[in-house]
Amino acid sequence: MPQRQRAKLPNTARASVSFPEDIYREIEQIALNKKVSVAWVVRDAVERYVADQARPLRTGPGKK
Repeated sequence: MPQRQRAKLPNTARASVSFPEDIYREIEQIALNKKVSVAWVVRDAVERYVADQARPLRTGPGKK
């Protein structure tokens, strides 16, 4: 039986990540609700996290 071919995104790196079981179940549920893969949910979350980290740090009250 031939292996299913996966489209490889250009300029990508592969990572292996382990999650606590309860977090993984939540990720699976999000993926199911959005009709996307678990990998998509993880990539989306990491992209948002990285973008958030790139913003200037807010310091002091009222600073935005």
